[in-house]
Formats: sequence, structure tokens, C-alpha cells
Amino acid sequence: MRVLLMGAGGYLGRFVADRLLADPAVQLTVLGRGDDADVRFDLAGGSPGALTRFFDAVHPGVVVNCAGTVRGGARDLTRHNTVAVATICEALRRSGCGARLVQLGCGAEYGPSQPGSSTAEDAVPRPGGPYGVSKLAATELVLGSGLDAVVLRVFSPVGPGTPAGSPLGRLAEAMRRAMQAGDTELKLGGLGVQRDFVDVRDVARAVHAASLSAAQGVVNIGSGRAVRLREAAAVLARVAGFGGALHELESPPGFGPGLPVRDPHLGHGLRSTIGHPRGGDGEHVLAAPAASHPYPDGCGTWQQADVRTARDRLGWRPRINLEESLADIWMEAACRM
Repeated sequence: MRVLLMGAGGYLGRFVADRLLADPAVQLTVLGRGDDADVRFDLAGGSPGALTRFFDAVHPGVVVNCAGTVRGGARDLTRHNTVAVATICEALRRSGCGARLVQLGCGAEYGPSQPGSSTAEDAVPRPGGPYGVSKLAATELVLGSGLDAVVLRVFSPVGPGTPAGSPLGRLAEAMRRAMQAGDTELKLGGLGVQRDFVDVRDVARAVHAASLSAAQGVVNIGSGRAVRLREAAAVLARVAGFGGALHELESPPGFGPGLPVRDPHLGHGLRSTIGHPRGGDGEHVLAAPAASHPYPDGCGTWQQADVRTARDRLGWRPRINLEESLADIWMEAACRM
């Protein structure tokens, strides 16, 4: 099976590439903007005609799109997350290769959900920020293209390679700094939010399964369980061997329970300081500045995926628990000590 992978240099794409390369039946070709790509092509600026000619020459059986961006304003998000997908869909429609398309979507497309509920694929999407809007527009383009296509709505990916600007990446960095400084207290803010964390290696397995399946439409990829960031911080402290006390700060006025970060599923460009010393010695603070939007990912206080469709149509279940994912995040953070 010849697979064309786009976005292999990104956080999710790297693990998808590793998973596909491990399958001896897969012949992998990487298309992207970087020098390490087999073929150089800018999806946001290239023409559908040029991409069509490449599809006709390579004749892939499956096209996997992990490309996109979480940074920038609405214009950049639209170009890289929506226009790029429009280019792929149009090129596939023009091409005679008949390739199946596997598009990586995002749980942020759903927007806020009722606490305690599980979000299924038939939920009406109401994204609460520009990133979710740009990804939802891409999903609608894929679903309306008439192609043999499936969109995997990935919730909150974690594990090795987790970006330092993501909530759990920032928690690990704050803990590393506290331990390195010999602090006995770590004060953290914005830990009330609950998210559905899924290991990035399980996401790669889902992409592989979707490539081989006949499933179409939208399929949620998550753990099926919401976890409060406060609980994740406690688990991270345990795997790190941090014996100090964890104290949760009150959210600043006008700022709801959520961390302003840059992350594939939690963030729209807001920043905060990590482990910034405040007060006396022996204390580190993870502080959050005032934010223009109370929930930077636009998903409110709660998000949990209903993953029954992935089980039934892809034969996929998450295998790696959050503690193992956090241990891998900590191992990478500890290497910087």
C-alpha cells in the first residue's frame, strides 16, 4: 500500500510516520515544506493543479493529512488548516489515483459540552475559538468532497514529544524547575479544567487503522475519560518523585479554569509564565495572565469523547494510560535538568 503523508514533521505527524514505517506492507512518501520531505510542496500556497500532477505520478492508495498549525491569527489558521485542505480535496477530485483521504481533525471543533457528558460524532459542532473554527471548516470540506474520506477528531494528545507550551508540558517544566531549585512548594493556576487526554502513539495507531478501514465520516479519537488537570499534576508529581506540596492558585478575575497555552488542542496563542518565583524562597508559581477569552481552547471546563465509533468501525481502543504518557513527558523534562 502506497501512503502519502503530509505533515510528518509535526507533533502528531512524527508518530504517524513511525507507525506507518513499521508496517512492511506500507510504502511511505512524505510531502511537506521541510528539507526532510521526499517532495517539497506548500499546501497553503500551492495550486491544486500542481498537487494533482503529483498524485497522478505517485498514485497513492491513501493520503494522510497531519499538516496544519495551531499558531497565528485567524488568517494564518485559515490558510494552513482550511485552504490547505481545500487544495488537497480539489487535487484528489481531479486526480485519477482514487486515493482514500485520512484527515486529522480536532476535538476543539465541538466547542463547549455539558460537564459529565460524552461527546459523540453526531453532536452539533460549536467551536469557541478561531482554531476550532478553522479545523471545523476543513472537516466540512472533506465531508462534502465526495471522496472516500474519514476525519479523525483527535481530542487532547499527550505523551513523548508533548510541546513545552501545552498544559502538561508546562506542568512538567514548572516541576523540573522547582526540583532543580530545591523548592518544597509548587503553586499552580488554572487546574480546574477537565480534558480527554489520549496518547500520541495511540493516535498514530488510529491513523493506521483508519488507512486500512472503509470507515467514512467523522470518528472521535480519545481515551473516553475526562481528567482534571489538577489530578494530572498529582500523577506527574508522583512519577517525577516530587515530594513537595502542590497548591492551586485561584484563577485571576475574568479568567476561567483553563491554561492559556499553545497546543494542538488547548490554546490560541495566549502565554503565561512557568515556575516564576514569587514571594519568598522555596516557592515556584505557575501563573496565568488576564485573558480575553475565559477558555483559550474554546471548549469550556469539560471535554470527554464518546469513542464507541472508533471501537466499532476501526477496531481501535486506546492502550496507553495517562500515567505512562506523563512518565514519558517527565523523562524528557528531566533530561533538561
